[in-house]
Amino acid sequence: MTSEIIFEQGPIRPPNEARSLLLRFTRNCPWNQCLFCPVYKKSKFSLRSVDEIRQDIQTARDIADDIKALSWKMGFSGNLSDPVVSHIFTSSNYSDAYRSIAAWLYYGTDACFLQDADNLVMKTGDLVEALNFLREKFPGIKRVTTYSRSRTIVRKSVEDLKRIREAGLDRVHVGLESGHDLVLKMMKKGVTAAQHIEAGQKVVSAGMELSEYVMPGLGGQALWKENAVATAEVLNQINPHFIRIRSLRVPGRVPLSEKLKSGEFKMQTDDMLAEELKVFVETLSGITSVVTSDHIMNLLEEVSGRLPEDKEKMLDVIKRYQELPDSERLVYRVGRRGGAYRSTGDLKRDPATYQKLKKLVEDLKARGGMEEVERFITEMVDQYV
Repeated sequence: MTSEIIFEQGPIRPPNEARSLLLRFTRNCPWNQCLFCPVYKKSKFSLRSVDEIRQDIQTARDIADDIKALSWKMGFSGNLSDPVVSHIFTSSNYSDAYRSIAAWLYYGTDACFLQDADNLVMKTGDLVEALNFLREKFPGIKRVTTYSRSRTIVRKSVEDLKRIREAGLDRVHVGLESGHDLVLKMMKKGVTAAQHIEAGQKVVSAGMELSEYVMPGLGGQALWKENAVATAEVLNQINPHFIRIRSLRVPGRVPLSEKLKSGEFKMQTDDMLAEELKVFVETLSGITSVVTSDHIMNLLEEVSGRLPEDKEKMLDVIKRYQELPDSERLVYRVGRRGGAYRSTGDLKRDPATYQKLKKLVEDLKARGGMEEVERFITEMVDQYV
């Protein structure tokens, strides 16, 4: 086997799947109209045949075996030790596919993420066949996850979803984004709150783990409170295993940016988002979901925990931010967006970093006032979208 052999991989995966085996079951997004989404635009959706998918799985298996053989040859008894991985990453003889498999084996997550945006759009029989082959070739995998859309899931019966679960799909990530019908329509999400609820309940009934993404800020300044309340109420009816927070960002390359420029849509400020998040968490009730805020786009990473026992802790995180003096909130925002801070408690842990950031804020203000500070913060955070 030569190191030029590759298999297809898509452009994105969730942050928590960074160390997973990535395999592409479909290409791009079958909907691809959401105004806030920068991914897949100008790319046509296509299904991959089961034979194509099987071939990629086999190639991944062959590469994994080849890497293990390399380890034996280098004297490491098949183990993915640092010298083996370093050799693969530094040598020009190995493709990105090799590096991807080497990293996966090195981290030992035993997890696999199926790309791209909506693999449940596949015929049930085809998806079951592909999953069975994946489990046959990689029997050690402990978790298989995919993205899907609520509108796609509602077209599947619970019985079909159970077949898919039994074939090896353990977890589904759904971009709920909002539970407010007007916001969903405004953002061209192509789904209703009722469909979100039905889809979520079906996934849970089928025995799969469900991860729902929510997007504070999507209602803008006009509908922020309605958006927060309605989204929480939809989640209260689903009780997903995970609620993942992804605050709205609008870089110039997303369609929503046109509405932002025209003034039709007004973004929430960070302080406004904190209040929206507070209302959202306050409204979550009667569920046992794990809330996570695992993305740099989120201002307050510590708004995380299991409901209901950690609800007050999450609200306290927001309260601590809101009670900071204006000057310290500004320093925190710059530090958070630049990656220096993960919580408001970090402000006092390193006086040197605090003073540097404070000086940076002062310099930005001197150059162009608060407008320059906000521009700097926006540019920093939008690079992560």
